Amino acid sequence: DQHTASWFGSVFTLGAAAGGLSAMVLNDRLGRKLSIMFSALPSAVGYALMAGAQGIGMLLLGRVLTGYAGGVTSASIPVYISEISHPGVRGMLGACPQIMAVLGSLILYVLGKYFGVRRPGSCQGLVLDWRWLAVAGEVPVLTMIVLLCFMPNSPRFLVSQGKDDEALRSLCWLRGKDTDYAREYEQIKDSVRKQSQRISCAEIKDPFIYKPILIAVGMRFLQQLSGVTCVLVYLQSIFKKTSVILKPEYDAALVGLVRLFSVAVAAVSMDKAGRKILLFVSAGVMLVSNLTMGLYIHFMPPSQNGTIANKTLVSSANLPENITLIPLLATMFFIMGYAMGWGPITWLLMSEILPLKARGVASGLCVVVSWLTAFTLTQFFLRVVDAFGLEVPFLFFAVICAGNILFTGCCVPETKGRSLEQIEAFFRTGRRSFMR
Repeated sequence: DQHTASWFGSVFTLGAAAGGLSAMVLNDRLGRKLSIMFSALPSAVGYALMAGAQGIGMLLLGRVLTGYAGGVTSASIPVYISEISHPGVRGMLGACPQIMAVLGSLILYVLGKYFGVRRPGSCQGLVLDWRWLAVAGEVPVLTMIVLLCFMPNSPRFLVSQGKDDEALRSLCWLRGKDTDYAREYEQIKDSVRKQSQRISCAEIKDPFIYKPILIAVGMRFLQQLSGVTCVLVYLQSIFKKTSVILKPEYDAALVGLVRLFSVAVAAVSMDKAGRKILLFVSAGVMLVSNLTMGLYIHFMPPSQNGTIANKTLVSSANLPENITLIPLLATMFFIMGYAMGWGPITWLLMSEILPLKARGVASGLCVVVSWLTAFTLTQFFLRVVDAFGLEVPFLFFAVICAGNILFTGCCVPETKGRSLEQIEAFFRTGRRSFMR
């Protein structure tokens, strides 16, 4: 029923929040690589529970475990990528998790078309087929474990653990023997030497620590408040209420293709245009899109915003038949704007600006804030719509997007082409010469 279906969707975010809490410890104890590998255990168990579920309890537990794994990986993967990447390609590589996530969604959509469709003449077809989709989820988990065995640990983490020789070998493997990796290694050692092994409560008062943490947490909070999770989760309901004539089975494909294209654009341009300009453009596009949706819903006749979309309603209002292109295009531009800036860049900046000693803990905190905000929004979205109308959430999201623009201009530093040591020096001294 609708109640259990909503919980099946939302408990994933609670599991992810718990995973983010665990990552605050795992990232610094096990390291970034081993934390990612550890996440495969709850993920594999979760998919197995869903594949063999005998009741709603097993399904919900499976969702919580896969959410937990997602929380750990979303806190560990961006940090790992930023610490092994060369500054010249860190933006492109930092966008790869978002690209792979969107590509994975499209693959799951295709698999769902084959595994999740009720076959003619079989009343049990849908009940049996979706289990194979859960079985398919085990494949990338096992593939990730195998491939990570061939990857080195983060050089910065190894140096912080006193494993200098292993760190040097790791950096040599990542950069190649014909590069000046020894110089970069000395810069990493010098940066780590200035920091104690673990962050203390007293050190949080240091602007070098709390400023980047507040920026990273603030970006994750504002990213979710912009409404992306609500739009993606309730896309079919939004299209239905705004009379968009689009078959529900095409929603996921359309959204996935738009997101994939936009994230690819961000990945290619991030190291050339810079992070801030993409954040400005992204927030601006989302602002206009949300404002358009809110005003469209508010000023259109009630017949246009009903739960049934047909041409009779359109003609009765003496409006063009293609009027429903407005909410469709507004939604697509919103998703495009999010995917080219505030989607991938917030994760990348989180891993870039956090100081080494607080990177493991603070990245987990960012994930907790992000997923708890997403859970709260998805739980209250429909209640707000029922009480005040669909236009109120979109106008609220528009105000948040305007705040995103101000936040980017006042608080977010440009990290394009800068080493992690240069970024740390900027927050430590406040001297912009380090960023030039």
